[in-house]
Amino acid sequence: MKSIITFLFVLLAFGVSAQNFNAMQQSQEKTIKAAYKRKKVTEIEYNKLMREQEIIKQTIYKYEADKQLDLHEKNVLQDKLDRAEKRLKRYKTNAERY
Repeated sequence: MKSIITFLFVLLAFGVSAQNFNAMQQSQEKTIKAAYKRKKVTEIEYNKLMREQEIIKQTIYKYEADKQLDLHEKNVLQDKLDRAEKRLKRYKTNAERY
């Protein structure tokens, strides 16, 4: 199980070098859905994570409208994806009860 998660994060790391934000976002979304299905995150956490993914999708769409990403836009997108990944890790390992 841990090897699969490690493999996914390695894929995400290679995605960073390619700057393929859509693929990274879709990979995160699949990971969130899988974690919810395995009961690793609660419904409230799942809703928060999915709302964050929608915001990331909208940001990607907005920035790619002119078909040109400048450095600032790339940094903003990468920061959003990194925060989402950290939040998912934190939610999967916490012991909160709702």
